[in-house]
Amino acid sequence: MQYRQLGRSGLRVSTFTLGTMGFGGTGWATPVGQIDVSGAREQIAVAKDFGVNIIDTADVYSAGLSEEILGEALGDKRDDWLVATKVRMPMGEGPNDAGLSRHHVIRAAEASLRRLKTDYIDLYQVHEWDGHTPVEETLTALNDLVRSGKVRYIGCSNYAAWQLMKALAISDARHLERFVSQQMFYSLQNRDIEAEHIPLTVDQGLGVLVWSPLAGGLLSGKYRRGVDAPAGSRHLTEWDEPPVNDEDKLYDTIETAVQIGEAHGVSAAQVSLAWLLTKPGITSLIVGARTPDQLRDSLSASDLELTADEVAALDDVSGSPLRYPFWHQRNTSTDRLSPADLTQIAPHLPKE
Repeated sequence: MQYRQLGRSGLRVSTFTLGTMGFGGTGWATPVGQIDVSGAREQIAVAKDFGVNIIDTADVYSAGLSEEILGEALGDKRDDWLVATKVRMPMGEGPNDAGLSRHHVIRAAEASLRRLKTDYIDLYQVHEWDGHTPVEETLTALNDLVRSGKVRYIGCSNYAAWQLMKALAISDARHLERFVSQQMFYSLQNRDIEAEHIPLTVDQGLGVLVWSPLAGGLLSGKYRRGVDAPAGSRHLTEWDEPPVNDEDKLYDTIETAVQIGEAHGVSAAQVSLAWLLTKPGITSLIVGARTPDQLRDSLSASDLELTADEVAALDDVSGSPLRYPFWHQRNTSTDRLSPADLTQIAPHLPKE
């Protein structure tokens, strides 16, 4: 297992993070898994054996049950782990039971601490943008939580690039705690964040935690062109996260991953994960699993090294044309591109 610096912080995190959306698995999270305390302990033990040192959850996962199960499963081993959780989504029926107001952020942090059976959260992440609350209000609340010792680092998730840059600018101008990371969806199935978020990451010194790096299982290898998905599979049916806008491209990508996996004697899932770890700005991949064996397979990608040709083949089959203004910058401004610019434009430059 490798360890990478989380943004500009001094924190070193494993390149894989244990995801816990399946802990509890009630309500909308039911299709992800129904893992109880015993199952959580088993997955935590598997992750520990592979060298994972960070676990990610959220208050909204099964209405707090994921945090409760995680807290119970960690027990007296809590200090051996970095624990990340999130705030923003509805946690009740009241008008102030959601969002990023000072009221909700501080109240939710206190509730998460109780459920997790701990007195500090290593990484507290705002789960989604709140366009009704001033960013200054959210950031000062998070700053107070850090100053109180209840939170050690803060991050964001699912922000647009302009929203994140606005938050960073306010933090810098007002000397408030700064987001050290962003948690984003990124995979061979959808590479949207390469356009704005990855250049911003490199420029601003952030870490990136990738959620759903296998696109919710689409890249596991069990979804193949012309083959019925296994019974109980949730994708390409009523489950639409992430959305699939081009099935032909998806199947072409899967076939490429399968072929590369066969050459290495590993699963398409491992290939998909290993590809992500070659990309600029990426810190850690959040992997969840229904069973310990699924988790072991994903974490085994930590030992897989793809060749440059294999990475290029995956880039080609899953990629998209440069968007404006980036194609224009490629055509006119290659004499003055920064490292952040090159994260997106360099792959589209002529090969020497």
